[in-house]
Amino acid sequence: MSKLIVTFGEIMLRLAPPGFERLLQSPQFLATFGGGEANVAVAVSGFGLPARYVTVLPDKNGVSDAFIGEMRRFGVDTSQIVRGKGRFGIYYVEPGANQRASKVLYDREHSAICQARPGAIDWSKALAGGSWFHITGITPAISEGAAELAIESVKEARAHGLKVSCDLNFRKNLWKWGKEAKEIMSELFKYVDVGIANEEDCQMTLGIKSEADVHSGELDRDAYRKLTDSVLEAYPNLEAIAVTLRESHSASHNGWAACMNNRKEFMVSKHYDITHIVDRVGGGDCFAGGLIYGLNALATPQEALEFAVAASCLKHSIPGDFNRFSADEVHALIKGGGSGRVQR
Repeated sequence: MSKLIVTFGEIMLRLAPPGFERLLQSPQFLATFGGGEANVAVAVSGFGLPARYVTVLPDKNGVSDAFIGEMRRFGVDTSQIVRGKGRFGIYYVEPGANQRASKVLYDREHSAICQARPGAIDWSKALAGGSWFHITGITPAISEGAAELAIESVKEARAHGLKVSCDLNFRKNLWKWGKEAKEIMSELFKYVDVGIANEEDCQMTLGIKSEADVHSGELDRDAYRKLTDSVLEAYPNLEAIAVTLRESHSASHNGWAACMNNRKEFMVSKHYDITHIVDRVGGGDCFAGGLIYGLNALATPQEALEFAVAASCLKHSIPGDFNRFSADEVHALIKGGGSGRVQR
């Protein structure tokens, strides 16, 4: 059976100052690409499964061409990317350090995917040969048209027999086009098989509150079991829900773990203490990519969860949105290879 993973969403040009400087402290930016679903496609491809990325890009645009070339270098299929009217979205990221938080500034209004409408993508072609479809809550947040297209995408994926995953990814600064996240995401989530979220996502997009306190320093297993049970009860279509657990001690020091409930068992991963963070942007997407890979390629759900958390842990050491670790490197960390000693 095909293991092709298809992801759909918006891509942006990422502009960041060098090192840990503030925006325009030096008169230059480092330009790369970033976007939740593209990040997942790159991660899955890097781990060894075939991946296809679907989006709408501006036509006759050199940045669009450069992005397609970049995805091809990561081994991601770009054959079903659609060209349309609009611009290429941008986001600026100012990496934080210690007690100074990271900051993100969006400049994505009127992007090509924002202006796209249902029917813009031939889903029969876009999903052909696929076994898994992934989307995030970011895409429906950017415009009414993108929200309609996102709901169309999950319906089509289900109709074509693909398993659907969704990272809720609540972004309060994006839901400005007229409807609240709960109105859209509660409908979209009805077509999802595997959900990914954190406590805030569950509350702000699904209206499901948690008694867990991720800042306490200890995992309250009962509280997270209740949270995941509540999500599964509210959405009988779900096969599993994974919840990431981030303890933000500072911008440079985070605790990192996750749990997952697949209706048969409640699983908790190993906990990682991540210090001297280089870049946490894209860490959640690497978790999603690792989980998708694990659920498709590893023997048990617990192994898939451990792989996802370890992969995301490693991503915190790499600047930029994209994961650049292989599955073998992730497995090495799981087996205890996190000392950081020079490998000769």
